[in-house]
Amino acid sequence: MNQSVVIKNSLMEKNKEEILRLQQEANARALAKRRMEKGILMALNVVMAVFILLPLLYAISVAFMPSSELFTTEMNLLPKNPTLENFAQALVKVPLLRFVLNSFVTAGCITIGQIISCSLAAFAFSFLDFKGKNFLFMLVMATMMIPGEATIISNYLTVSKLGWLDSYHVLIVPYLTSAMGIFLFRQFYMSFPISLYESAKIDGCSNLRFIFKILLPLTKSAIGAMAVYTFINAWNMYMWPLLVTGSNELRTVQIGIGMLDSVDSQSITLMIAGVVMIIIPSISIFIVGQKQLIRGMFSGAVKG
Repeated sequence: MNQSVVIKNSLMEKNKEEILRLQQEANARALAKRRMEKGILMALNVVMAVFILLPLLYAISVAFMPSSELFTTEMNLLPKNPTLENFAQALVKVPLLRFVLNSFVTAGCITIGQIISCSLAAFAFSFLDFKGKNFLFMLVMATMMIPGEATIISNYLTVSKLGWLDSYHVLIVPYLTSAMGIFLFRQFYMSFPISLYESAKIDGCSNLRFIFKILLPLTKSAIGAMAVYTFINAWNMYMWPLLVTGSNELRTVQIGIGMLDSVDSQSITLMIAGVVMIIIPSISIFIVGQKQLIRGMFSGAVKG
C-alpha cells in the first residue's frame, strides 16, 4: 500500500514537472512571438517615419549644402562639404529675426485672444439660458463653412477704413475668435454637470469668477489643444499678412521666406535654409503639445 502511494506521488510530481515545463515553453514561445511582432511593427514604423520625413530630411540636407553641390548632374542627398553659410546669408539678406518676432507676437496674441473669447462664448452657450441660444450657436457653426477667401476683400476694406493697415492690429484683431474654438470649448463644457454651475452661483460666485477659477483649471487639455492648433495656424498665415502689410517692420516669416527667392541659383539653398529655421518653432510647439492636442480633441467627444 505504501509503495503504491509512493509511486502515485512520484507520478504526480513528474506530471507537475512536465506541465510546468510545457507551460514555460509555451510562455517562452508566446514571448518570442510578441517580441517578433513588436520588432516587425517597430521596423515598419521606422520605415514609414523615414518615408514621411524624407522631404524634411532632404530640406535639412540642402540647407547645409553649398549651391555648387545642389546644381550638378550627380544626385547628392547629403552635403559633401557641409556649411552654415546658407543660414548666415539668409539672416543677412532679409531681416528674418524681425519676421520671426512679428510672427511670435501675432501668433501669441491670437492664441491668447482666442482662448479667452472662445471660453467666454462657450460658457454662455453651455451654462446660460437665454432666448435664441441654439439658433445663435447654429449661426456661429455655419460660419465654419464660409472659406476665408470669400470674406478677405470685405475684411480688407473694413480695416482699411479703420486705418489699421500695416500694423499689429490688422494682423491680430480679425482672428481673436473662431467658431472652431467655441465649438471645442462648448463640447468640453457640456461634459460638466449643470449642478456645478448652480452650486457656484448659490455660493455667490460670479460668472467670470466661475470661468477663471473653476472652468479653466478643469479644461487644461482643451486649452492645450486650442493653443497648439491656433498657434500653428497663426504662424502659417500667408494670404492675410501679405495683403495688409507692406513694410519689413510688420511682415511675418511666411512673407519673409518668399523674399529670399531670386533669379540666381544660390537663392534655392538660401530659401531652404530659411524654411528650416522657421519650421523649428512650429514643430517644437507641436511636439511639446501633441498629447494635449489629441487629448483635448477627444475629451469632449465621450461623456461619462
